[in-house]
Amino acid sequence: MRLVARRRTLALARPLHTAYGAIAERDIVLVEIGDGELVGHGEAAPLPAYDGVSVERVEHALALYTAALAQAGELSGARALEICREADPLPSALAAVDIALWDLAARAREEPIAALLCESPAPGVAVNATLSADGTDAAASEAAAAARAGFTCVKVKVGTGDDAGRVAAVRAAVGPDVALRLDANGAWSVPQAVRALDSLARWEIELAEEPVHGLAAIRALRERVAVSLAIDETAGEDGALASGAAHAVCLKLSRCGGISGLLAAAALVRASGAQPYLASTLDGPVGIAAALHAAAALSSAGPLPHCGLATLRLFADLEDPLPARAGAIALPTGPGLGIPVF
Repeated sequence: MRLVARRRTLALARPLHTAYGAIAERDIVLVEIGDGELVGHGEAAPLPAYDGVSVERVEHALALYTAALAQAGELSGARALEICREADPLPSALAAVDIALWDLAARAREEPIAALLCESPAPGVAVNATLSADGTDAAASEAAAAARAGFTCVKVKVGTGDDAGRVAAVRAAVGPDVALRLDANGAWSVPQAVRALDSLARWEIELAEEPVHGLAAIRALRERVAVSLAIDETAGEDGALASGAAHAVCLKLSRCGGISGLLAAAALVRASGAQPYLASTLDGPVGIAAALHAAAALSSAGPLPHCGLATLRLFADLEDPLPARAGAIALPTGPGLGIPVF
């Protein structure tokens, strides 16, 4: 089985300000897997500030996979993935291979990936708009534009400055009927989070994502605030998925090792009584398409909270093959991922 990998850099239209710094561009690695004319496409999207994994580390793992697969001959998809895991168990690199194998299998059957994952995938996935503007006026303007575009949920990064000013401005801009979500990327201690969320709750917060970091801190915070909590970075801790520590859990392909791992993670989350939802690590089109197929399959068992997958709109000079319309992204219906690979 042949594996080919290539790096691509995507620039954001403007930096995205987070509690761990501003992100101005993304390095992703595109992967092709196949034995003949039929090829499957995958993507690795490591984000060092988020998961501590560099693109060079991913490329090293993929080089090991390339050598291992070349020596293995004809393989099933499951065995190919296992050989890669044995060579290097890096989740973000395995995600690229897993996505490519699902794409290859679906293309061979001339069906969308979601049709292989469940009998009745949802036709679309509700998504939030991630606001990238840093200043109060700019955030309000961006939020108003998102509401006009039909988004019914917006996400504001907090822990980065005048949180109260920006959140108040965004709520005023979108009105009372749009869900307002916060993402602190673990910026606060428990006492800081209590003060911040008690203050911000007046603007009707849908949920606060990763307000503090670590299961112990999340549990302590949940006992002291009325705002619903979600974990993101903390979801990578041992036992976090099945802990029920938060009301919701943000799942990402890169951390879960691809579509297969994400579906297994979602099952654990649901068994704990929490709600799973998906988001990107500022993935490229291949990663977003793969996540949409996974989300559509998961939605067949019940609606998900808004997913953070409308992030291709944040990139400069990238034609978005998966635009959000009326607050949702339609599931691609072509074979495999269902989008052109750039």
